[in-house]
Parts: sequence; structure tokens; C-alpha cells
Amino acid sequence: MTRKQLLVGLIALFALAALIAWGHHRIHFDFGVFRTQIAMADWKRIVIGIACIYVGYLFRSARWALLLRHNQKVPLLSLTGTQVMGFTAVALIGRVADPVRPYLVTRRTGVPLSTQIAVYIVERLFDFGSMAVIISLALLWIPAPQTAAVTAHSDLLARMLAPLLHESPILGTLVTRFGALLLTLIAVLFLVALRLTGPAVARYFEHGLGPIAHGLGKSIGHKIRTFHSGLGAVQNAADFAIATSLSLVMWALIATAYLETAHAFTASPALAGMSISKGILLMAVSGGVSMFQLPILGWFSQIAFVAAALVSFFGVAPEAATACAATLLLVTFLSVIPLGLLWAQVENVSLRKVTVESEHAEEELEAAEQG
Repeated sequence: MTRKQLLVGLIALFALAALIAWGHHRIHFDFGVFRTQIAMADWKRIVIGIACIYVGYLFRSARWALLLRHNQKVPLLSLTGTQVMGFTAVALIGRVADPVRPYLVTRRTGVPLSTQIAVYIVERLFDFGSMAVIISLALLWIPAPQTAAVTAHSDLLARMLAPLLHESPILGTLVTRFGALLLTLIAVLFLVALRLTGPAVARYFEHGLGPIAHGLGKSIGHKIRTFHSGLGAVQNAADFAIATSLSLVMWALIATAYLETAHAFTASPALAGMSISKGILLMAVSGGVSMFQLPILGWFSQIAFVAAALVSFFGVAPEAATACAATLLLVTFLSVIPLGLLWAQVENVSLRKVTVESEHAEEELEAAEQG
């Protein structure tokens, strides 16, 4: 484990401990009610959620193959195994295993790792953009009184938005409803500019920061060139349209998994009656927490933070919120593990070994490009 990973782990551990301490003094938790919530869950809905997540891996494979086709054409579903094993590694080992997917695709196709990392970056951009569009649409579907009710459940969020809503109700409405979409549009404009002038921007940072922090300037320049190279995977409007369509359908499937899992808790009216738009907001909260996933510890931190969001934002009882959060982790994140381990066994792949190899390969690639 690197020093950076250790620091992130300690921060996550401290945040989790603080959250538990806060909840211990403010929330009464009944384990009997928690067990009842689990026992009364509709497991057919949970299985549907897992099926949606599994189908999503097929869309990930097709999207990666599309983004790779200008370098090498591969069958659309031939990379499904790399996606499944890669996400299994992340679930078991943490975000340090993120390079496993591009590394496995390199081993399978022979296309250089630098190209795969560029594809990975573009894939992430499509993910964030698709999520932002879906979240913005969800906010549009929530009537203003319901938005106020959601924020009222969270004292912190209500205090943050109160000055804005008081000073300018129209601006406050625009921020809450179109904020995610606005950030996406700004990011798109930035990426267009980077696509057109990437090498020049990289040289600017390298030369500008060189006298002050040579290593930092080189690192920023390398990342900008990687972004620029990755954006070359989308060469025309057809590429963009197909990749966007695949991304939106995939995230619609993921949102369906969240909603079906929430609806499975029939003993909780707040969860059983959760609207589509609120389910999408729940997906956004869970997705934000999972960005800092750590091995094992990250499972519990994700359950704690998602449960806190369900209590604070949606008024769900603590027992039902915790049961739902734990099940969401199982459905959306851990359900891939059995299939991933089986696939790795069939292909004779050691996930821990390829995690170390991919990390070293990425470091060597960066050092070579900077040197």
C-alpha cells in the first residue's frame, strides 16, 4: 500500500468513526427492527436489481470495444470478462485496482496500455456525463415542494441552501435543478478546448511550473496529454452518439437496480414508495461515496454514508435505511464477485497479481512518457 493510499484509508476511517459517533448520540437503532426489515424484503426485486447490474457489464464491454475500434476492431462482447474481473478486483481490493481493466484489455488485445488508459479516461467521462444528465432530469421531475421536503430532512443541507433560496429563489431553483447539467456542460466545453489545444496546454503547464515545481509540471503535462490522447477515441459524431447511447442505457439499468432494491423493502413506506427521481438521487449519493472505495473497510463506510443519506434526505427510519444500504452494496457492488472469481479461475488470472502488475505498468508508462 502506497503512502497516498494509506492516507486516504486513514481519512476514510476517521470519517466513518465520526459518523458512527454522531449517529450513536442522535439515532436510536433497534436491531430487532433491522432484522425484520431484512426478513420482509422482496428478494425477487433484489434479484432483478442484480440482473440489471450484470446486463450493464455487457454495455460496458460494447462501449469499450467501440472506443477501441479506431486502434483495433474487437467483437462487442469479447471484453466482458475484462470488465467483470476488473470490477471484482475493485470490490475486493479497492480503487487501487482501477488500472486492472485497461491492463487486462491490453493483455487480451495486444493494444498498448497507454491506449487502454486513454480509453478508460474517456469511459469515465461518459459515465460522469451520463450520470449528470440523468440526475438533472430527475431533479426536474421532483416538484418544488418535494425538493424542499427532501432538503428539510437534512439540517446541514437546509442551512447551506437557505441563504441562496432566501436571497434569490429563482437562482436557488436553477442551482438545485440544473446544477449537475451545468457542470457537465462546462466540463464538455473544457474537454473540447483540450481536444483542440491539448499539447499546447500541456507545454504551458510544464514550462510555467518548471522553475517552481518541475515534477508537478511534468505530471500535469502528462495527464493533459493522456486526456488529449483519450479524446481521440471519439473521432466523429457517430462515435459520440453511440457511446452516449450505450452510457445512458447502462446508467438507466443501474438506476433501475437502485430503485428495485429500495422497493424491495416493503415494510418501509418511504423505501417501498420511492419515486424514480429519488431513486436516481440515491444512486448519485452512493456513486459519490464509492469513488473512494477501500478494501473491506470501504464496504462498511459506504453502508454508513448511504444509510445516513437515506435518513437525512429521505426521512427513512435508521433500521430500514441501514438494511437498504447494505443490500444496495450487495446488489450494485459486491454481486459481481462470484462471477468475477469464476471468470478469473477459468482464465487463470490472479486478481491480486494483476492489480500489482497493472499499478507498476502504469507507473512505468508515466515515468517513460515524462522522461
